[in-house]
Amino acid sequence: MSRPAQVVGRDPASGQGLAVEWANGSIVSVEPVALDETAPYISAGFVDLQVNGYAGHDLNTGVPSRETIEHLARRLLQAGVTSFAPTLITASEGSLCKALASIAAARRQSPLLAQMIGFVHVEGPSLDPADGPRGAHPLEHVRPPSLDEFPRWQEAAEGLVGLVTLSPHYEGAPAYIRALAAQGVVVSIGHTGATPEQITAAVDAGARLSTHLGNGAASTLPRHPNFIWTQLSDDRLTASFIADGHHLPASTLKAMLRAKTLDNAILVSDAAALGGQPPGRYGSSIGGEVDVSAEGRLSVAGTPYLAGAGHLLHRNIAFAIEAAGISLAEALTLASRNPGRFMGGRGVLAPGKRADITLFSWDSGDRELRIEDVYLGGERMSA
Repeated sequence: MSRPAQVVGRDPASGQGLAVEWANGSIVSVEPVALDETAPYISAGFVDLQVNGYAGHDLNTGVPSRETIEHLARRLLQAGVTSFAPTLITASEGSLCKALASIAAARRQSPLLAQMIGFVHVEGPSLDPADGPRGAHPLEHVRPPSLDEFPRWQEAAEGLVGLVTLSPHYEGAPAYIRALAAQGVVVSIGHTGATPEQITAAVDAGARLSTHLGNGAASTLPRHPNFIWTQLSDDRLTASFIADGHHLPASTLKAMLRAKTLDNAILVSDAAALGGQPPGRYGSSIGGEVDVSAEGRLSVAGTPYLAGAGHLLHRNIAFAIEAAGISLAEALTLASRNPGRFMGGRGVLAPGKRADITLFSWDSGDRELRIEDVYLGGERMSA
């Protein structure tokens, strides 16, 4: 791997050339430069706050090994993602602690993972146990939030738990949220059937995110009020969306982004281990038999129900542009600067920021960004 001190590309907002220079892994200058229209676009590396696995690499089957996590990280780099949150779903306390300890050890031992993993996202186990809101999370391990259990997670994770998704319908949810927020942990609302009042109480206590809003919900809801309207309308919440063309129809994504505003929205992949696999039927530890379609949709075999997400952010960005009628630069912000606010200010192409850089080509109508080069802390990686 080479270690250049400068890379050039076109600004996705203006189309004009930019030269980005760095030293010791941090950007020192971003200056205009003359480039023609054949040059690739340049962006801060993408930031994904919800990754369960991809291309056969699974974080939620047994204890994920360093090799598994590194293989997953390299596949994310190929999609332009330079920072991510490994995501563990609902499991027993023992299983969660073992997985957290393994991820923490892998990050400590691996220079690649040390740079790419900002924190771990624990999605659950305090979700709504009802069918529908619970999604594919195992019912037998769903349980109320526990301020006795959380410190054991953090001890196992070496302090790496930075994001927790829960349903705020539990009586003890506000106190739990308040305690985690005081420790700098981001709390997100998701997989819920909570009342609007319970949603508002959670935000008052310090919840800051909505996890894949519009999904992890009952198939039928009251017209109004309901927990989706409440989260859309609360300006204190930033909402994440899975813009893969399967989890949210184009019209729904467009309306939700307009309601939430682009400043308070982010894209997540929520990618699962069967994402990126050839079409066919597969056995899965979560959800049983799963059909992978030619379009990358993951479905519970023989049903219309989703069994996870199959695309990474370079696909989701392109879908969001077309579905929501937003610009390339706006869609990139949803996958870089906005999620990066929750990960120490990553995802920004500016002096003083990490030299995590993605170069890509894209033309209107393309179904994905074509990743050409990726730099991680100023080091050129193989895209």
